[in-house]
Amino acid sequence: MAFPVTRLRRLRRTAQLRDMVRETRLTPEAFVYPMFVCPGEGVRKAIGSMPGVFNLSVDEAVKEAHDVHSLGVPAVILFGLPEKKDEVATGAWADDGIVQQAARALKRAVPELVLMGDVCLCEYMSHGHCGIVRGASPKSLGAAVAEPAAKSRVVPSETEGKNSKVASFAPAAPADYEIDNDASLELLARTSVSLTRAGIDIIAPSDMMDGRVAAIRRALDDANFINTPILSYAAKFASGFYGPFREAADSAPQFGDRRSYQMDGANLREAIREIELDIEEGADMIMVKPAMPYLDVIAAARDRFDLPLAAYQVSGEYAMIEAAARNGWIERDRVMMESLVSIRRAGASIILTYYAKEAAKLLG
Repeated sequence: MAFPVTRLRRLRRTAQLRDMVRETRLTPEAFVYPMFVCPGEGVRKAIGSMPGVFNLSVDEAVKEAHDVHSLGVPAVILFGLPEKKDEVATGAWADDGIVQQAARALKRAVPELVLMGDVCLCEYMSHGHCGIVRGASPKSLGAAVAEPAAKSRVVPSETEGKNSKVASFAPAAPADYEIDNDASLELLARTSVSLTRAGIDIIAPSDMMDGRVAAIRRALDDANFINTPILSYAAKFASGFYGPFREAADSAPQFGDRRSYQMDGANLREAIREIELDIEEGADMIMVKPAMPYLDVIAAARDRFDLPLAAYQVSGEYAMIEAAARNGWIERDRVMMESLVSIRRAGASIILTYYAKEAAKLLG
């Protein structure tokens, strides 16, 4: 029936009525809180482009984890800032890596908190890319790892001459490099096993190398971690919204960009193919990143797939809200919650967000 018999405003008349008929609901249980862990003690370094977010030493991360858990947020995802970087991302897979240290400490302090481990190499690579950089003379990964980092040469300067030789996995000249997909899989698999051994509950590969989920699944199973689930960043787009994160994680590429492995933002059908392939390879959960600029991708994934679906409200989304609020242009809390509801409404059952704590407080 049409107006005047049908009046949709009847159910909007009071807060109680609006609450009763609300279709999309947020709860703290849906949130995952990202944390950046760095060396040192007593470190709580503010990230300039992300007000309220910090680089944390392990002891400070433990305090933050207690706070997160007390608010009803069930999980955190850990990113690491290593003391040193090299061409084979040693800090990502070393037993004493910064995330491994943090995982052990958090498991001891807050055993009920679910720990996700971001599996990527960019924070640990001297060149800032998400995989092994190959120049003109490739060699096996085993040989590259076996060589001390000090022996690897960086790109020669112009004064060294054009005929200078460069170690295969040292940063290549911007016009002459490639991310070696298959060699990178070995490092990603090794990192996943190391993180799981340290106490990480969920492995979350974000590198966008082809075949990484299958490689990680095999490695975990071979190490007898058959019950460790994989949350794949299945549709991760090459995005301008990652800028503040790269400050937080010190992970900006030193040359080139990531468009040869992260997805083109114009491609919805390709995103569905990426998700399908990751599911075939053994992903237990899937993710779309960024979130709000790609709500259509989240909705399409929800319609197509039955796996748990996550979305990452990335650093640029967070920073824009914070900047606008600090200028008095928007109501911070209202826009924060509206943005999270939009991600949930599109179909994400899990939301990675820097607002996890603030939103949980508002939700009670």
